[in-house]
Amino acid sequence: MRTLLVPFALILALISGSSATGQTPAAGEADPGVRPNRMIDRAEVRVSRVEIQAGATRRVHAHDDVVYHLWVPLEGTLQITIGSAPPVTATSGQAFFMTRGTQHGFKNIGTTPGAALEIFIKQTTLASDVDIAHLLRVVAGG
Repeated sequence: MRTLLVPFALILALISGSSATGQTPAAGEADPGVRPNRMIDRAEVRVSRVEIQAGATRRVHAHDDVVYHLWVPLEGTLQITIGSAPPVTATSGQAFFMTRGTQHGFKNIGTTPGAALEIFIKQTTLASDVDIAHLLRVVAGG
């Protein structure tokens, strides 16, 4: 669980004073059975909880509008593919770090619904004193 605490602390520091209440779903489903629900969308950061039905796949894609992207599995049996690396079975409590433009996709390989948290850092000017990539490596034990 410690892996999740630092990203949340970082997000809270970036969005101080905002509330995650009043969740609104993102427009449509990019892929059937993959449903993102926006929790926060500010100039600095976007946070979504993604519900993934059993057997559903989020096709390979990239985010060119963000600086950093964290993908954190919460529940279910999920698998993520990042770049040309082989797929990895992801467990709750892990965090996967990507930079702008990194190709990735994920799927629910289990028989029950799953969920993941996606955290997108859109700007780093507010956190210019924090080396986010270094911080995440330290938290991950690397």
